[in-house]
Amino acid sequence: MAESESLHFSVGVLGISGGSLLLLVNNYASSPDEPLITNTALGVLLLIFAALLAYSGVRRSQSHNVLFGSLCLTVSALWCGSGLVHILAGENIINSSRGLRDAMVPGLAAFTLALLAICIVALLCHEVVLSFIALSICLACAHQIAGLADSAFGQAATAVCYLMVCFVGAYFGSGRLLSYITQRKIQLPGTFNKDSAKPMQSQEANDVVTVGVIMNLLSASVLACPLLGVVPKLFSGHVPWLWTAGVFQLGVCVKSYRSMDTLAATFYGFTSILRFTEGYTALVVHFTNQVPYSPVPFPVVFSVLFFILALFNLQGGFVNTIYQLFFVAYCIAIASESQSFFQRGTQGVQAAIFVASAFVLIITLYNMASSNKIPTGAGFLKNLLAHSNRFVLQTNGKELHAPYLGYSKYANAEVLGHGCSVLAAFSITASLSSGNPLAILILPWAVVSGGVLHLICGSVAFSRGKTLESTSFILYGIMWTVWGLTRFGGLYGDVRGLHLAVGIISFMLFNVLVTAGALFLNKAWFIYTFTFQLILISFLLDAVGALPYGYDIGVTIILGLVSFYMFLASIFNCTFKSPQMPFGDPFIKLSGFGGGKDSCPHLPARKSSSVQQIAEIMKNGGICGMPTDTVYVLVAACNRPQAVEKAYRVKKQAKERPMSLWISSIKQLEPVRDQISPLLWEFMEAAWPSSISLVIARAPWMEFFGLGDSSKYIGTPQSIAIRNPDCTVATHLINAVGPIAVTSANPTGEADTTHHNQVYAKLGDKVDGVLCDGPSPENIASTVVDCTKIESGQIGFFRVGLIPKSKVLQIFEEIQKKHMHGQTNAAFETDVAVSQTNLSETRTDSGIGQNAPSDSQSSLDLSQHEHQEEEDESL
Repeated sequence: MAESESLHFSVGVLGISGGSLLLLVNNYASSPDEPLITNTALGVLLLIFAALLAYSGVRRSQSHNVLFGSLCLTVSALWCGSGLVHILAGENIINSSRGLRDAMVPGLAAFTLALLAICIVALLCHEVVLSFIALSICLACAHQIAGLADSAFGQAATAVCYLMVCFVGAYFGSGRLLSYITQRKIQLPGTFNKDSAKPMQSQEANDVVTVGVIMNLLSASVLACPLLGVVPKLFSGHVPWLWTAGVFQLGVCVKSYRSMDTLAATFYGFTSILRFTEGYTALVVHFTNQVPYSPVPFPVVFSVLFFILALFNLQGGFVNTIYQLFFVAYCIAIASESQSFFQRGTQGVQAAIFVASAFVLIITLYNMASSNKIPTGAGFLKNLLAHSNRFVLQTNGKELHAPYLGYSKYANAEVLGHGCSVLAAFSITASLSSGNPLAILILPWAVVSGGVLHLICGSVAFSRGKTLESTSFILYGIMWTVWGLTRFGGLYGDVRGLHLAVGIISFMLFNVLVTAGALFLNKAWFIYTFTFQLILISFLLDAVGALPYGYDIGVTIILGLVSFYMFLASIFNCTFKSPQMPFGDPFIKLSGFGGGKDSCPHLPARKSSSVQQIAEIMKNGGICGMPTDTVYVLVAACNRPQAVEKAYRVKKQAKERPMSLWISSIKQLEPVRDQISPLLWEFMEAAWPSSISLVIARAPWMEFFGLGDSSKYIGTPQSIAIRNPDCTVATHLINAVGPIAVTSANPTGEADTTHHNQVYAKLGDKVDGVLCDGPSPENIASTVVDCTKIESGQIGFFRVGLIPKSKVLQIFEEIQKKHMHGQTNAAFETDVAVSQTNLSETRTDSGIGQNAPSDSQSSLDLSQHEHQEEEDESL
């Protein structure tokens, strides 16, 4: 892991050094009238370096180095925006040097302040190299602003700043890279800081929120500059900065879900809508010479959503809440001014957001990077509700965002998904009375909120195993995108008719299936999908020219209100453990559907009381799902023969794939030790507990466990597989109920079960209980060792899994040597001399013998044990 982090660090620093070298050469060798590198070529090269830094920043942020990740992503955004501006200038979309100056200055000003904040915090945290790089690029941006404002200033000062970045970046980047290549055998002096090896913040921290704040700072700078007279007005040259901010905030949204931070993901998803809308408005003015009219409903609803989000962010402290209230004011300003982003009220609020973003950036960055903290009131709400029995906050454990099926690295995205449904619905309530649809600001509201963000939420839901929810979000995202571009993007024209209606009808048919599926989910989702069907009907009627007056506005308001309830319920339920806002029971309930937590106890495996409760179920003849050191298994107590037979039949076990026997300790075999080979006994003691299953010869001692007639379901007539798992939960459970019969918790032929929610979903209500421990720690099978001929000095391998073959052979070789010195079981009569002769002549798999192949299965007929090689993870 350390080597990987060193590689990402070197790639990031060398990327900054390479981009700085490019700008150094261009600034030093260019004149105001004749640049060395054309604007288009310079823009493309900057975009390449921006992509490289974005990759390094994202990968480095996963190791929770917030300062370096923030620096890489900030410089990436700087070069991405400025690269796009240079491309526009190269293609003559920005026609004059004055236009290039007006386009560049707002973005450079924002990044000057952002890099200065990173420099200060890095210096306070004793990250001298990062502080120096941030300060140098900060000064380069400041000198570039001066050069754009006054051509007499020259570009040499900018070049000098980038020269310092090149020297420092090249030394430290190449030093880290050399260390990585030589596996730390060669380390240049000063390239490794001992303090940097320590984690800079907890693993739960969302380290990309600082980038989101910087993007708000960038947008605010662009819109506040016209108010302050820095630039004459908002124009198309500012679009690269605004849309760069929007794209990066979408990335912050996704990364926040990876950090299990639903509220931050929702906030930056919302702000990305504003960024794209601001840029779209400037583009419309460029192409139509007309400022689009901003309808009132959408920004008013947006302000309400921001206000609710700010209230629930109180659990993160007052700073976040106060900061988000600025965006409530911003949306109200948009609603109160018909030309929104071009008027002084909206621009004034953005100036306030610029100042607020600067303070929030420093506070957030410092609290993440330093062991000392600036008070933000983070524990206020928790302390306020500590003694309340009515409102109980959710704990930020993994169970809060446990996926519906399987393993997921993302938090629940339904808060953002339903919020975007509210926005998309109210965005189309505005009437298109004029002939030009671009004259009314609807397109970005509908396409970005209803389309792009719905697709992101659908992807996150899919990763969490929420099939119906992901299908709904993706289907509706596509529909909002297509309809928004067609109806409000000027593409509608005269194409109304049956050929357009056919496409809408196909969406309606798909939504009928989604609505039918929602019958099995809950009432709220059914109403939501059914209401969207009414929206699709309004689209269809509009396409064929038969839309009744007011129908479309009525159904969109209904959809908006339904979505608003689901947004409020989702954000409330992910904040409070109790009470919970209801979504309603499903209209139709099927066996095995919906997790089964009402009919089958699902208990946390880390509680001893839960293990005891499952043990009582098994003692009464029940069968249960249980986590192990590999995957989830289905277990039954051996002293309950009916339970063993029930597990066999519930699993739909194939005859050629019998169950295995698990014990908690070899001490459970002490009563029958005289029936077990001394060599095998010592091998068991050395190999267990572990993920090693031993296939041994069947013997009468199995009757000791009370299996009775059900013993035929464990192993074959010739052998059985026995294992002592290296799993605390399994050990405690077996101690409570005795040895257990085990098989994998999935029907024969299906994929292994890797999450507790899958147990009931796959096996239905015949399962009597499930111990829950989230995703499986390993998806690799156990190692299955053939010990049926162990007395002849031979072991074989039916399957090499989690424990490598070399490790097993090493253990066996040590036991053989120990056994040769006469340490035998007195109750087991063996001719030691004959045993030693056999060991010297016929050793095979231990690596000592020379006469047999390494994977020899001795004289064992593999056809009798073919099932063991194909057996599932339960072994």
